[in-house]
Amino acid sequence: MSQLPACPKCESPYAYEDGAMLVCPECGHEWSANEPVEAGKVYRDANGNELQDGDTVTVIKDLKVKGSSLVVKVGTKVKNIRLTDEGDHDIDCKIDGIGPMKLKTEFVKKA
Repeated sequence: MSQLPACPKCESPYAYEDGAMLVCPECGHEWSANEPVEAGKVYRDANGNELQDGDTVTVIKDLKVKGSSLVVKVGTKVKNIRLTDEGDHDIDCKIDGIGPMKLKTEFVKKA
């Protein structure tokens, strides 16, 4: 039995062959076995440095917190970021004194 690659969309290991195509039973994604696998999205900070999960970043602009009178000040360090594709924000994080937040990569630089 040959080892088939995981689904490139949802990473499910249960892909199966259907003629010349591979099919994922969990998300329904179909792809060609000969098709090159795309690399994941590359996240870059304001200076063009590549960001990874777990990085520490520094805020480069005062950011108002929506629905609150709080402001994330320039120079605030944010530790252990998590990169995400959800919505229009790229970073999930927790900022001391403010709590959980979502940030855009264009407003941070890698520390």
